[in-house]
Amino acid sequence: MAKTKSTVFFCQECGYESPKWMGQCPACKAWNSFVEEPAAAKKKGASGVGRVSGTEAKPMTLPQVEMSDTKRFSTGMEELDRVLGGGIVPGSLVLVGGDPGIGKSTILLQVCRNLAASGKKVLYISGEESLQQIKIRAERIGDFSDDLKLLCETDLDAITEILTQEQPQAAVIDSVQTMYSEEISSAPGSVSQVRQATNVFLQLAKSLGITIFLVGHVTKEGVVAGPRVLEHMVDTVLYFEGDRNAAYRVLRGVKNRFGSTNEIGVFEMRKEGLVEVPNPSEYMLSGKPEGASGSVVACSVEGTRPILVEIQALVCKTSFGLPRRTAAGVDLNRVNLLMAVLEKRAGIPMSSCDAYVNIAGGVRMNEPAIDLGIVLAIASTYREGALAENTICFGEVGLSGEVRAVSMAPQRVQEAKKLGFEECILPKVCAAADAECEGIRLIGVSNVREAIAHIS
Repeated sequence: MAKTKSTVFFCQECGYESPKWMGQCPACKAWNSFVEEPAAAKKKGASGVGRVSGTEAKPMTLPQVEMSDTKRFSTGMEELDRVLGGGIVPGSLVLVGGDPGIGKSTILLQVCRNLAASGKKVLYISGEESLQQIKIRAERIGDFSDDLKLLCETDLDAITEILTQEQPQAAVIDSVQTMYSEEISSAPGSVSQVRQATNVFLQLAKSLGITIFLVGHVTKEGVVAGPRVLEHMVDTVLYFEGDRNAAYRVLRGVKNRFGSTNEIGVFEMRKEGLVEVPNPSEYMLSGKPEGASGSVVACSVEGTRPILVEIQALVCKTSFGLPRRTAAGVDLNRVNLLMAVLEKRAGIPMSSCDAYVNIAGGVRMNEPAIDLGIVLAIASTYREGALAENTICFGEVGLSGEVRAVSMAPQRVQEAKKLGFEECILPKVCAAADAECEGIRLIGVSNVREAIAHIS
């Protein structure tokens, strides 16, 4: 009698299944990503969307599909609604990830409070905390309506039965790594268990029209623990960024089937929970030094929102043969590229200098429009000069030293004007298009030499 294979190998990146270990995954080409886990027992008549809803699944033509009149509903937090694309889509599956202690459970409990206050049935399912622990955190946030129900459970079969009976409009699973199915013999949090749990919640969300929020643990690399297929299965992936020891939090959407992935929400952690920051530009610029060299204010756009950030740079002669380069909040490779442009096109020797670049506030910006701000900050600290007070800049810098146009220039200028800035250094093309702007002086530059000339 042939011996039954009791274990299989899963790729942690894409979920590819193999009967033996392989160095490289043939599906996603990732190296050393296979882990061995017990094989799941296959049953006849496996559940699907049609099975969960109690109806038989049949293929349909496009004209036969009926559109419902369901609309988005608000979470009660404008910052979160912006990141979600305008509110919660009924029947969607949302994954919220972030470092431990960053505020994932807190913000979702606040969302549950707001939804219950608006008359919607909400179910909060926790696999990590007891009911008493949840109540302690809830009392710090505020009063809760009776439409919010709590449950401590980790068994997938029991949770499926309760969700089918209760039929809430929104549910929170905290966290997906603690859920387990008895059909799979591996431990909770393994690749097989996480994939099975996500599949079950996906079927429940689509068939019953329940909006389900999943809390996901992250690895030391900052990605959600478990197979990468987890992020592919859900509709929306949100990440909390920021230092848990600091007051600010940035909520960023990295995947959204119902909206933009460029929007961010800014929150401040207080004793009563997470509080929205309606004007993040003013918040990021608080405490900016006056007349200091190496400090420049630049404007970046996240989705539809212009955000003003302070870029700081420090340049000093290196004591070793190999200069040290450090970047916080911005891509280090981009900083090295811009320093090479400064040395080649502006005649500033960077090869013998240590350089440190930082975006104040702990946020991370990857938009090319902050290139000009990085260049001016580095040149400012090298020359021991400073830009004039109330001066802002933005623009993309090319390898030839040219300052290229960026999108949404009028919105950036208006944001700077609203915060009291009087001058704006921007690409000459954008300055010509916005020459009629009143209340702020526009300085158009075509290359980095012209921009550096404004450093006094």
